[in-house]
Amino acid sequence: MEDNWKSIKETLTSTCQEVLGLKKHHHKEWISIETLDKIKERKNKETAINNSRTRAEKVQAQAEYTEANKQVMKSIRADKKKYVEELATTAERAAREGNMKRLYDTTKKLAGKYSKPERPVKDKEGKPITEIQQQRNRWVEYFEELLNRPAPMNPPDIEAAHTDLPINVNPPTKEEIRMAVRQIKNGKAAGPDNIPAEAVKPNCNTMDVRRTTN
Repeated sequence: MEDNWKSIKETLTSTCQEVLGLKKHHHKEWISIETLDKIKERKNKETAINNSRTRAEKVQAQAEYTEANKQVMKSIRADKKKYVEELATTAERAAREGNMKRLYDTTKKLAGKYSKPERPVKDKEGKPITEIQQQRNRWVEYFEELLNRPAPMNPPDIEAAHTDLPINVNPPTKEEIRMAVRQIKNGKAAGPDNIPAEAVKPNCNTMDVRRTTN
């Protein structure tokens, strides 16, 4: 089965590359060289998953990919924070110098970097709490009151659920697999196999889906 799937995967990926070519990635201007190196390392980990020959190798490769992905996300957040801080400094300098064009251009960039402000935590009287420790204490107080309420006087009589539910545990049929494939949304990022949904969906009627999924 594994050899059969590898043959199908190689056929799909090679055909997509030959017909469509490879997408050129245009990285954000604020992404650092260090982050790009981490992204490259993550790509190598992804390739290792696809080249795994045994289940143990695949599990190990997936664990390494997960850790590499965490490092990429952490580095991207740091780069973005630094970029926003630099833009804010540039905007302040432009305002002091009266350089309205630079101020406008910088402010326009900043406008897309801020997320909506979070709703403030409020005390029992409805007054906003700004101090971090007081906010934490308020959350503790809220959940203590919420989760330690007395039991109801007349609890509802809820009938116990049946344990012998008629759940079909048989392997999925070919049509069920094809239906699931057709319901995958287009435009989503490919998984570790690097095969986009658009490449699989048109071929799900001709591929031996049972042999590739069992």
